[in-house]
Amino acid sequence: MKELKQGYQLVWSDEFDYEGTPDPQKWSYDLGNHQWANRELQAYTNRESNVYVKDGKLTIKAVKERDGEREYTSTRLITYGCQSWQYGLFEFRVKLPKGKGSWPAVWMLSDAIKMGTPWPKCGEIDIIEHTGRKENELFFSLHSDKHNHTRSDTQKYTVFKDYQTVCEEFHDYHMEWTPEYIEFFVDGRSACRFHKSEDLEDQSEASWPFDQPFYLIFNIAVGGTMGGEVEDSALPFIMEVEHVRVYQK
Repeated sequence: MKELKQGYQLVWSDEFDYEGTPDPQKWSYDLGNHQWANRELQAYTNRESNVYVKDGKLTIKAVKERDGEREYTSTRLITYGCQSWQYGLFEFRVKLPKGKGSWPAVWMLSDAIKMGTPWPKCGEIDIIEHTGRKENELFFSLHSDKHNHTRSDTQKYTVFKDYQTVCEEFHDYHMEWTPEYIEFFVDGRSACRFHKSEDLEDQSEASWPFDQPFYLIFNIAVGGTMGGEVEDSALPFIMEVEHVRVYQK
């Protein structure tokens, strides 16, 4: 990974070398027991039963627990209001949850969504995305106004790849985000690259809204359009993170 990091300097990190709740200087939450997007089944809380730091790891846990009309609770941890970035090399060491119905993700939205720009115009970057019903498959996506899952050109924004042991072991994930391209890596090997000028028919903001600040999101959704049918006996769904590091040139 030395070659990948060449020219970059560490600007932000969380090593999770403390215990308790995630550092409030670095993290905040999206909260609510309403109907989240994609017909998901969970409420998002900041309770320690759903998110905590212990033994050098951040743990996010989705559990079978009613909260209002929602059948499950989980956490959606964000850096919005604490830190956002435009371009950089993003590094994560993560073990993903196992079990049908889990839908974990490490991803980014632009700050613009918090200021009224709707999805997908705001842009979305999916760095790590996984579903328990396809245990050995990861997918990597960009979403924009012209290229998103509500349109038929899916080959332009999502790549699916098979990887073993992502639910049994920690793996290293990276994203390099530049003005020219966004590239995703698993254990030091490139999974795919989306290039601003080569992959899209134009370079407008409607196609490429990725030249503005974005914030990080860690969450486990339950069920929904991607998570599918939930196998309750597989809960809790647990995602563990050993570190998060952000480098910039």
